[in-house]
Amino acid sequence: MIALLQRVSSASVRVGGACIGAIDAGLLVLVGVQPADDEQAAQRLLERVLAYRVFPDDLGRMNLSLTDTAGGLLLVPQFTLAADTRKGNRPGFSTAAPPEQAERLFLRFCELARAAHGRVETGRFGADMQVALVNEGPVTFWLQAGGPG
Repeated sequence: MIALLQRVSSASVRVGGACIGAIDAGLLVLVGVQPADDEQAAQRLLERVLAYRVFPDDLGRMNLSLTDTAGGLLLVPQFTLAADTRKGNRPGFSTAAPPEQAERLFLRFCELARAAHGRVETGRFGADMQVALVNEGPVTFWLQAGGPG
């Protein structure tokens, strides 16, 4: 599984003009699923997302995690993260999990997140979403757990 973390002062996701999820300070996480991913990969990735130190401490160093700050967590499914972009000018998606598997693992990832962290909002799998954010820093990291490599 792949997570693209962005430290935000605010973020929201809209579907059909309606806001379906929004947070203040915290992490916006775009989540991609690869064919070899399973629940163990989802659990490991969530552990990393919650513990990854991307928030400043009193000295301004990135020393605090989302768990430490009790910030918001907005999870958005994004199959394009798993695209094969090595050749040509058009991405290939054979490296992304099939929709049924990806949806199941994304929803499981969200369940695990809600059980482990109080403030969790989500996008909608398969929907045409509009995501808005204010990236602080900017701070953006790519994390991966499970799958190939």
